[in-house]
Amino acid sequence: MSVERRAPLPNPPLRAGEGADSIDWAAIRDDFPLLKREVHGKPLVYLDSANTGQKPAVVIDAVDDFFRNHNANVSRAVHALGTEATEAYEAARGKLARFLNVRGDELVLCSGTTFALNLVAYSWALPRLKAGDAIVLTRMEHHANIVPWQLVAERTGATIKVAAITDDGALDLDHLYSLLTPEVKLLGVTHVSNVLGTVNPVREICREARRRGVVTVIDGSQAAPHRPLDVAAIGCDFYAITGHKMAGPTGTGVLWARREHLAEMPPFLGGGEMIKEVRFDGTVYADAPHKFEAGTPNIAGFVGLGAAVDYLTGIGMAAIDAREQALLAHATQALSEVQGLRIFGTAREKAAVISFLVEDAHAHDLATLLDLEGVAIRSGHHCAHPLMQHFGVPATCRASFAFYNTFEEIDAFVAALQKVRKLLL
Repeated sequence: MSVERRAPLPNPPLRAGEGADSIDWAAIRDDFPLLKREVHGKPLVYLDSANTGQKPAVVIDAVDDFFRNHNANVSRAVHALGTEATEAYEAARGKLARFLNVRGDELVLCSGTTFALNLVAYSWALPRLKAGDAIVLTRMEHHANIVPWQLVAERTGATIKVAAITDDGALDLDHLYSLLTPEVKLLGVTHVSNVLGTVNPVREICREARRRGVVTVIDGSQAAPHRPLDVAAIGCDFYAITGHKMAGPTGTGVLWARREHLAEMPPFLGGGEMIKEVRFDGTVYADAPHKFEAGTPNIAGFVGLGAAVDYLTGIGMAAIDAREQALLAHATQALSEVQGLRIFGTAREKAAVISFLVEDAHAHDLATLLDLEGVAIRSGHHCAHPLMQHFGVPATCRASFAFYNTFEEIDAFVAALQKVRKLLL
């Protein structure tokens, strides 16, 4: 964007020190306006960040500043506003590339992980798969990493094989690798389970898949907001993230893909901005990644996502990970004291997500009563029906933590849970 930009700096004030213990987490929490509100007359305890993350003021201000001072379409005008908008949009691509440790021309900017996975399904898989081929998924996948592959399988005659999980919610790697037989062309796996919090060893998984010639697609929605990422080191073929889970606006996300795949894949959508030349006797498409970015994008959203990336990296993803691991440990210990409570997912490598049920209490009843106490958690199947079926339950409650949460909030949540449990039993 031009030097006349009047928005606040996208980085928060530096908090000296390298580790989580040296960071002023109370000051960081103050960066999030919504966390100051009350619900039902009680202080909000927001424990639903796996659903969507809250936004710091710098992200809100960046979006506001774009609309107030720079609003124009990208790549279409030579006037000053058009230049500023294009520079800001492409700057976000550059920030995301550095965040993931990849090249900017390997990033397709899109509406989120769901769109990204569908892009791979329709543009890479659909033209290539045929009857006799197979796709491997895992039992813990989000619907966004299941349904697109089912649609492809229905159209191509390919089949889907499912890798099992262990009793503690870890991926059964022996079973997974046994499924990677010669007919398997694609493996879809989540980096971090949105229900169990399980952190899968995606680098090892991709190495084993690559040895067998299997293309890998990683759902990184629950990893990007919470831990350092190096997609180049993971060694996958495709990696997808969602902006609204990582302190950015809704309707933003990224698909990273190897350049050789992007070069060979046909466009997913047709329209403006994805072409070099259009004639009625044929069209010449733009180079990747722009050939996958038809139409006017969510420009303001990506300006906000760029600010979110600046904000997260200003804190440090390693520090965010350490803070959230401390919150997870505190919550796990506190919940262990709730009589009749069962936690789903206790793998050794786990993100700050706890899915649970209380004996003789329905998940929706628990969440509804907790909301009256000011505590926001998620209840339901969490877009993971096959995982609920595996555990033999229709739904669970899920408390998910972010670096802006506090130990005091966790204690308030557990106290509220003890209270509503007594009401339900």
